[in-house]
Amino acid sequence: MSTTALILTLGFAGLVLLGVPFAFAIGLCVLAAIVTSGIEPMLLPQTMVAGTQSFSLLAIPFFMLAGELMRAGGLSHRLVRVADVFVRHLPGGMGWVVIVAASVFAAVSGSAPATTAAIGAVMIPAMIERGYTAAYATALTVSAGILAPLIPPSIAFVIWGVIAEQSIAKLFLSGVLPGLLMAAGMAGIVTVQALRDKRPRESRATRAEIKAALRGGIWALMAPVVVLGGIYGGAFTPTEAAVVACLYALFVGGFVERRLSWSQLPGVVGRAMSISAIVMAIVAVSTGFGFLVAQEQLATKLASWLGSNIHEKWIMLAALNIGFFLLAAVMDEIAIMVILGPMLIAIANQFGVDPIHFGAMIVTNVAIGMAAPPIGYCLFVGMAISGVKLLPVARAILPFIAMMLVVLMLVTYVPTFALALVK
Repeated sequence: MSTTALILTLGFAGLVLLGVPFAFAIGLCVLAAIVTSGIEPMLLPQTMVAGTQSFSLLAIPFFMLAGELMRAGGLSHRLVRVADVFVRHLPGGMGWVVIVAASVFAAVSGSAPATTAAIGAVMIPAMIERGYTAAYATALTVSAGILAPLIPPSIAFVIWGVIAEQSIAKLFLSGVLPGLLMAAGMAGIVTVQALRDKRPRESRATRAEIKAALRGGIWALMAPVVVLGGIYGGAFTPTEAAVVACLYALFVGGFVERRLSWSQLPGVVGRAMSISAIVMAIVAVSTGFGFLVAQEQLATKLASWLGSNIHEKWIMLAALNIGFFLLAAVMDEIAIMVILGPMLIAIANQFGVDPIHFGAMIVTNVAIGMAAPPIGYCLFVGMAISGVKLLPVARAILPFIAMMLVVLMLVTYVPTFALALVK
């Protein structure tokens, strides 16, 4: 193995184990590999800039901002109220409210952390007040939050579409059925646990309550219609849709709900920028990492090795899923996609896997990774809201993770789940 390959693998693993942030760990490894291999050091900043110069990547900060504007403008509260009047009377009704509200919010924000934060800020305290444990409320909210990478529009699909050079609109569609199936699985777990614990059921909403909730929530419910209708109606691209989502959330929060003031905007924009900066920093330095991986022909060599030693496609897909899930549990999901993307695509091509189906499989795995202990990003968002430590939340979230892995297997081995709406 060459010096460059050792730095990119063992060096990166060592820095991560030492607790160095992912963006810095990747950047240091790329810089060290460039210096030791005699490549011009200016290649690093040039590659970093080139890696972020994609029109599609503009969707990331705008969808982040749309989610923050919706939360600050009160749209997430309206969504929760609408969900509440329709499903609160079911077994585990509060859990159903979390799932339904998160599903609708995800169809605008595209971001798992934003969805977890927006719904969690409302529902975690409400569930605790109704007698649910804080750990369970946190685990359910985190699980529902990771529907955002699957239900379009999705930041994860935007990133994968750029990496794989595939239609982002088609990738969006490939996540619809897996996302809905995962939501149904969560609802099933919530129902079974409520019946097992003999949890008292809420009263069914009256017709007057339903009308009042719909009247108050109509602007929030129209947000995904505007965004997704515009994309698939041909009015605007996914990137332009992110801008439209921001303008819509700004208008509704500022002039309809009147809960979003000018004085709040700097804080809202600042939060969106800080999250976007983390994502884009990882994308930037990972591009340099990917360039060196390609120069070392690691992707080609691994694809050739797999082609020579693994002859069954289902075994290869299982191996990729296991490896990706284990990495996602201890490493940033975006970094994995950007760094390993070219390698994964080469392997998929070697075995003739449909690129859109493969993208759905990867993003489903990424979504699960955001909720998986020990470092799933959404876990820490939920824990910050509830104040619960990792171990109790990790125990409570295990049934949801198990269900998600079943969905991942279905997406992997039954391509119809990903491709039914695409073709």
